Amino acid sequence: MDTLERYGPMYPFVSPYSWYWPIQLTAQSRPNKGAKWYLSLAHNNRRGHMLIRRDACRPQHNVHNDISYHTHKVKVKERPEEEEEMRLTRSSKEMQPPQPLPKKLLPWIVYAFLSIFLLRLCFHPMPSSPSPSYELSQSHSRILVSSSFSLSFSPSSLREEEEEEGVTGSQPNCDYTNGRWVHDPTAGPLYNGSSCSTIKDGQNCMAHGKPDLDFLQWRWRPHLCPLPRFDPNAFLNILSNRHIAFVGDSMARNQMESLLCMLSSVSSPNLVYANGEDNKFRKWHFPRENVSISVYWSPFLVKGIEKTSSGPAYNKLFLDTVDEKWASDLDSLDMVVLSIGHWFLHPAVYYQRGSILGCHYCPGTNYTEIGFYGALREALRTALKAISERSLGANGAKGKDVLLATFSPSHFEGDWDKFGACPMTRPYNEAEKSLEGMDAEMRKIELEEVQSAKASAGNLAGFRMEALDVTKLSLLRPDGHPGPYMYPFPFADGHKDRVQNDCVHWCLPGPVDTWNEILLEMIKGWEDRSHPK
Repeated sequence: MDTLERYGPMYPFVSPYSWYWPIQLTAQSRPNKGAKWYLSLAHNNRRGHMLIRRDACRPQHNVHNDISYHTHKVKVKERPEEEEEMRLTRSSKEMQPPQPLPKKLLPWIVYAFLSIFLLRLCFHPMPSSPSPSYELSQSHSRILVSSSFSLSFSPSSLREEEEEEGVTGSQPNCDYTNGRWVHDPTAGPLYNGSSCSTIKDGQNCMAHGKPDLDFLQWRWRPHLCPLPRFDPNAFLNILSNRHIAFVGDSMARNQMESLLCMLSSVSSPNLVYANGEDNKFRKWHFPRENVSISVYWSPFLVKGIEKTSSGPAYNKLFLDTVDEKWASDLDSLDMVVLSIGHWFLHPAVYYQRGSILGCHYCPGTNYTEIGFYGALREALRTALKAISERSLGANGAKGKDVLLATFSPSHFEGDWDKFGACPMTRPYNEAEKSLEGMDAEMRKIELEEVQSAKASAGNLAGFRMEALDVTKLSLLRPDGHPGPYMYPFPFADGHKDRVQNDCVHWCLPGPVDTWNEILLEMIKGWEDRSHPK
């Protein structure tokens, strides 16, 4: 087995309080796994302990391990990316304290030698393999010390360590798509159901009595890069003097309201425009930073006629005509976040070039059934083309930033009016749930159309477009929906067999806040590339 082990020199250490026998540092390097450090410490369990700060002397790679120290054994637990736990247990002999030394100076001489050794190790760490460090920075830890006392590193202290090591901040090429949800009791939201007045009533789960609020204590950890906590001041500073619009269906509104609440925790916005029921068209302004945030209701992005109770039982979509309710304002928008998908599941008849192309679920008609995947693709193509063409403006100087939020899966595990429609109280792990079927196909179409639009735009000055890929991380959060708590205290009068559930939208605060954490990091990445240091 191609494994290299290097052991540090062995020195006994004498303190005025207790004896410590050798500190053994082992560095193992394995092909394609990077370097990992282990610390073995044997002592006689007398009073007093020597603690070596991790940040005082660290290896070349940023590695966090879960370490448990016991009187006779040292256990090192690692949590690799695939969430398989590997344990390493080493035994250490219990050392008896040596006999008193005849000369008082000898202990201090030995102490000086050990100090020199530790300083040398800090500035000249033992060599490690050249494996990429990004594979090593996945496992964050807490340390428990048995016997006479305990020491713990909380998740918040881990974030402080990351900041000291310079691993936080924007990562232009970071993949935020793949990761896992980790429990973090300190990961509370920036707002709550009473501190933010703009939460849509149906998503205010805290105010409506949702009993298990543990869903607020999970944070998304990408496998290959950090995702810092949302910084509302940073967002407002970067977007100063700009106008950002969320365009699409109710998921676009859900994300916009999340962002508005997080920003409102540091600055107060004014509602400057309102039109339409159910918050369909709104605009807020943050006067201190001169930032405007708007929401446009356009569930298809293209021209559409929504079904009514008195008309046909299907929507009408004109796939080659952009919806001017939002497109007509493109000249005044600096950033556009698109989000559609769920409304394409409804029955619809599709028009293209003035003729009926086909339909989706249209029994009783003579139209050709063509499903909804092709219609989604055509609608995205029309909308993205309109943005790129109009981003030039009248004089060719106006730029545009565009993000397309990918499809957000629902989590109905039964009939929508059953008590247990979305009953989960914790996230899925990656092994429990995989992206497949309709959710995967919707995401695939959206990613492909973004890439196609970017290629068509070429080097259009000031035009930037990316996918805000939130499908996978959303798929793993069945616990974050309002469920029956879309209405206040639905079980105040006792248990009901049938109650309306919302397993599509997200509680506020809730997992959708993570979408805006990623949004901020993507914007910071754009800014870093535009203004390299």
